[in-house]
Amino acid sequence: MATMPCSPANDCDRLLAPLARAVDDACARLRVLLRAAAAAGLQRDQYARYLSFQHHLTRGVQQHFFAVAAHASLADRRPLREFLFRFGLEEEPHFRVAAADLRALGAEPLSPPVEVDLWWSYFDRVVVARPFVRLGATAVLENLGPGTAEESRQLLQNAPFLTAETTRFLVIHRHEALPHGDQILDALAAAAPTAEEMADLLRGAEVATKLYLGMMRWALLGER
Repeated sequence: MATMPCSPANDCDRLLAPLARAVDDACARLRVLLRAAAAAGLQRDQYARYLSFQHHLTRGVQQHFFAVAAHASLADRRPLREFLFRFGLEEEPHFRVAAADLRALGAEPLSPPVEVDLWWSYFDRVVVARPFVRLGATAVLENLGPGTAEESRQLLQNAPFLTAETTRFLVIHRHEALPHGDQILDALAAAAPTAEEMADLLRGAEVATKLYLGMMRWALLGER
């Protein structure tokens, strides 16, 4: 049975509240990892693993956003479609930034953890029929930086290998100049998702949380 999209009268903010809670949960779980790593002090090999998985995670990322923008369900949601196109263009070069930071660190991208392969395998498949799953994942990833800012600051302090030349990726993803986390949530609210799309947003947030935390455990703890 068809579902009606939410409207200002139907309170989209209320509808998106479960997604906001999922984002908060992902941030809380990542803060635990970051605090533990900060207590021991960030090591060069940990940072190299972080940049490596980010390089593989962001390489070709624009393909997903362009695929979502082209989906028929966005035909009458031009602002979201236009936002995703711009967003994809902004994100497209970030894998090169991670690689450049690694080179400045005296390293090359390492083979990624299995969670990166699982990420691409899952979202390459699901984005075709259920684009809002990918958008739920985006809502999580784009809010992790702002949501863990203090813990990240503590982790990154007193690491002599962190310089202007090795931290360009980090600076971009603090989202101070481009607040992508707020932007994606605002764009989703304005798009008035249906109940079915909301369920897909939550599924994407769940998958993204599980896989990204696995990537971070690999980076910080060396766990495969």
